[in-house]
Amino acid sequence: MLKLYSYWRSSSAYRVRIALNLKGVAHEVLPVHLVRDGGEQHSPEYRAMNPQGLVPLLVDGELQLSQSLAIFDYLEQRHPTPRLLPTEAGARAKVWSACQVIACEIQPLQNLRVLQHLTGPMGLDEAAKSDWARHWITQGLQAFERGIASTAKSCCFGDQPSYADCCLVPQMYNAERFNCDLAAMPTLVRITKSLRERDAFANAHPDSQVDAQ
Repeated sequence: MLKLYSYWRSSSAYRVRIALNLKGVAHEVLPVHLVRDGGEQHSPEYRAMNPQGLVPLLVDGELQLSQSLAIFDYLEQRHPTPRLLPTEAGARAKVWSACQVIACEIQPLQNLRVLQHLTGPMGLDEAAKSDWARHWITQGLQAFERGIASTAKSCCFGDQPSYADCCLVPQMYNAERFNCDLAAMPTLVRITKSLRERDAFANAHPDSQVDAQ
């Protein structure tokens, strides 16, 4: 059985939980608390598996794989059905591009370790930290909204979930956490509301995790 090292509120781990659920792949979730005792991700045992000290980490036998988009690619190769990527090259690239808008441009700027640096060495207060997160999340999601305008139906690209939806729903969770104004993102709000009603998404939600606080 696959093992997924996860933290309940990590959007990167959240997106992988969704993908595993959509694929119907049996897996065990192993919590890594990113805050308690200075962060369990910094333990020598975990760092030996993942030198970055981040989640998610997928373990499949001898394979130890970090980075959510790399995990997506691995899952698509090893568990090709149901497909979460189109077969046509251009459409496939569009899905990966949408994933990267969130995974590479939005999420890193509101990642826990970045926010901890802002309120630690940088000396920002909690209000300034939240303003920082809101700014980058809002700017990024507004661009994402425009980017899927021509393809969105019940999902980001048509009516079948893709890895883009796996990325979107966790990022919208973070947008709500930081009280972002979602008025300019009606398509994203609509898609997220609909997808949250599906078991694969509901069971991956942070509040449904064994380590939820």
